[in-house]
Amino acid sequence: MSVGPIQDLSKLCIHTITTKSWSLEEAGENYEKAGVKGISVWRQYLEGRNIAASGDRLRAHGLGIVSLVRGGFFPSISSETRKKAIDDNLKAVDEAAALGAEMIVLVCGADPGQSLEVSRSQIQEGIEKVLPYAIDNGVKLAIEPLHPMYADTRSAVNTMEQANDMAEAIGSDHVGIAADVYHLWWDPHLEKEIKRCGANGNLMAFHICDWVSPTVDMLNDRGLMGEGCIPIQKIRGWVEEAGFSGYNEVEIFSDRHWATDQHDFLNKIVKSYKGC
Repeated sequence: MSVGPIQDLSKLCIHTITTKSWSLEEAGENYEKAGVKGISVWRQYLEGRNIAASGDRLRAHGLGIVSLVRGGFFPSISSETRKKAIDDNLKAVDEAAALGAEMIVLVCGADPGQSLEVSRSQIQEGIEKVLPYAIDNGVKLAIEPLHPMYADTRSAVNTMEQANDMAEAIGSDHVGIAADVYHLWWDPHLEKEIKRCGANGNLMAFHICDWVSPTVDMLNDRGLMGEGCIPIQKIRGWVEEAGFSGYNEVEIFSDRHWATDQHDFLNKIVKSYKGC
């Protein structure tokens, strides 16, 4: 499927971490002024706030609350640490429900002291333990596969194939996948696995940014759309062909962009979004 550049902002969502220095209130106000239509809220921006009231304020700015970020980090060689992770994910469900976010993005975690296979097993077990509570609260859980460079501690789920396997094994309409081009663009099987994900009704979220080359930081050197080498438009075509019709979520970690005026950065996000 061939798609052209995006023409409007009706499906533009921005993660609060993208404009890192802004409070939740500042993000809501400034996103609305820029014509942004969706927001994904990182949990640290809710600290010390009335979460339900915060959700109401964001909706008053015309913003759809797309997701709460992030849950996960299930694996550990320590059973006590795994128990704490379950408790934290149950808390995240409470936060998502209070905020009015229908989905939690799961950065699933890993422990370098054990094999990736064991970590993946613990991730699936953790999701299954949280799932009944999530269902009761009307909150979906989206597994986000991360680039293999994060397989040591951030996630043992590193490809769409692994995420598909896990979501299908769990077999719930409340568990799906968040596909982020930054983590997945390199995968030669990506088109096939996106189609598989869509066919099973498991494609819940689509995140965009760009891979700057050469990259100077494995975490905090993401680029605006068009600044790097990711074929975003091609991947978006696959996602849309797979049946996804939700928001395109801009999620940029960048020391370089965070050091600039965030109003200028937001304007650049909007401009680059329309070209991708």
